[in-house]
Amino acid sequence: MSEFIIANFVPLLFAGLFVFLLSGFPVAFSLAAVGLAFGLLGMELGLFPQALFQALPLRIAGIMQNDTLLAIPFFTFMGIILERSGMAEDLLETVGQVFGPVRGGIAIAVVLVGALLAATTGVVAAAVISMGLISLPIMLRYGYNRSIATGTITASGTLAQALPPSLVLIVLADQMGRSVGDMYEGALLPGLMLVGFYLIFIVAIAITRPTWVPALPAEARIYREENGASGHKSLLILLLVAGAIGFAWSRVHESIMNPLLKRTFPAPGDEVFIMSMTVASLVALALALANKLFKLHLISRLAQQVTFVLIPPLVLIFLVLGTIFLGVATPTEGGAMGALGALIMAAAKRKLKLPMLKQALDSTAKLACFVLFILIGSTVFSFTFNAADGHKWVEHLFDALPGGAWGFLIVVNLLIFVLGFFIDFFEIAFIVIPILAPVAEKTLTELMPGVPASALMIWFGVIIAMNLQTSFLTPPFGFALFYLRSVAARVDYKDRVTGAMIPAVTTGQIYKGSIAFIVLQICMVAVVMLYPGLVINNIDTVPRVDPNQVLIPPADSSPAGGAQDDVMKLFEQKRQQAEDAAEKKFNAPTQDSPGAAPSGAPSEDKKDDDPAKALMEAIKRDAGK
Repeated sequence: MSEFIIANFVPLLFAGLFVFLLSGFPVAFSLAAVGLAFGLLGMELGLFPQALFQALPLRIAGIMQNDTLLAIPFFTFMGIILERSGMAEDLLETVGQVFGPVRGGIAIAVVLVGALLAATTGVVAAAVISMGLISLPIMLRYGYNRSIATGTITASGTLAQALPPSLVLIVLADQMGRSVGDMYEGALLPGLMLVGFYLIFIVAIAITRPTWVPALPAEARIYREENGASGHKSLLILLLVAGAIGFAWSRVHESIMNPLLKRTFPAPGDEVFIMSMTVASLVALALALANKLFKLHLISRLAQQVTFVLIPPLVLIFLVLGTIFLGVATPTEGGAMGALGALIMAAAKRKLKLPMLKQALDSTAKLACFVLFILIGSTVFSFTFNAADGHKWVEHLFDALPGGAWGFLIVVNLLIFVLGFFIDFFEIAFIVIPILAPVAEKTLTELMPGVPASALMIWFGVIIAMNLQTSFLTPPFGFALFYLRSVAARVDYKDRVTGAMIPAVTTGQIYKGSIAFIVLQICMVAVVMLYPGLVINNIDTVPRVDPNQVLIPPADSSPAGGAQDDVMKLFEQKRQQAEDAAEKKFNAPTQDSPGAAPSGAPSEDKKDDDPAKALMEAIKRDAGK
């Protein structure tokens, strides 16, 4: 029996964890219990030293001192304050009025607001529930296809997994030992491309199936000018002015920011984009404020409402991401600034009340404790896993896969995809990623030999984040589907505006609506896998120097080149002599054994013990000739 346990220790370790998770025991305590139980079992069997868990208290203290994890409560608090202050309602109403006159306008508004909520709240549940409560009744009221309506809401809510400042990206970066700022930079372009995919799909539906996504009727458009105009022309002019100023800033960004930051290299593209958008947003807000304060009547009611509702959260997002991308603030400091900005915005709207503040602090503390307990449990589990050489067992699992690195990527994505049905992304990040990350770092270098391992791991992390987003949508276990099911009408109800009876939303309609967006997300995962430059080219990579190549001289037929070759030959000769001398000393008899040389006697190979000194002497001799 002991031999069987020793031979199959790692598989039994995972089987024990699986049994605990199926029993419904909390994940954090399941991880810790399995790690401790199997660690003690390994000690009894002689697999592990008795001092296996002596360093565990220090490791737990290190978790508590991890500054990166502080970003989680800061961004969570920021999102909860913005959500409780009515930002989602204001955004959906205002953006819906902007795009309402066109077919599919409400769905487009849902996607754009979903992206904004993703970048502010960072929590899927908050985004899906908010849009389900606000947008779904409006879409059903005006005759939207139910599958398109439910699919748009659930898919837009899951953008919180992939768009910075996502909590998923923070946790993945921490578990992979990478920079959160680099993870944000790598995920920005793929996340925006996915938003573009959603918008293109809705536009295509509006063209091919116009009855599925009708326009907002005229009586539902609440912002009108005195002459009956909608105000869209004024909004367009304001956008053009702000956009022109933002573009002008992008042309002079380096000349202004590089001296301030004492930087000599070119500014990254994502930094220029974020800062240009920040400047454009601030200009639009300043113009709207001047128009209202001085009663200039230069912009329409719609343009003014859009500016006051849309620009403040945009500026907050851009300032948070901009300071991180500029390197002025760490993600933790950026999260703290975002939390402060959310409090200021809530106070400006007169929504900052003591009960709301208590609820936000309570929810933030619960989530932070949840994350920390899972991390502590996974640390205990990893002690036993690493002591049993579990990483080697995992490597051997992937050795026989066909396709090499591509086979590894495909299998890992399928594994993450399936696990996403059953467990939360925090658990996946803390359990699965530490196991797969060392294997990925070794395997992925085969795909792009010249790319730094840090950039490849950022690419791998973005793929995992996109994959987790897909698993949130997949029937029958997708979490986003359950979030919408919890707020969608289960019985027929009478609409409060039109007075018509609206049929209930069925679970089948919610499942059916997610299929098209799942396909879009899988396509986006495939695009990121096939085109790593979408991630890697946006990361500030520091040039790596291969120490094995430092002393290799360039090929040269000149006498100087010949002298360099002689120096290199002499260096190799001396290095070999030093290795031989060290080997002799290692194999030599000890002082207590017969024939041992006195400890004070000079060694015959003493002169060869310092190859660097011999090399410098040879260079001096060559220079004197």
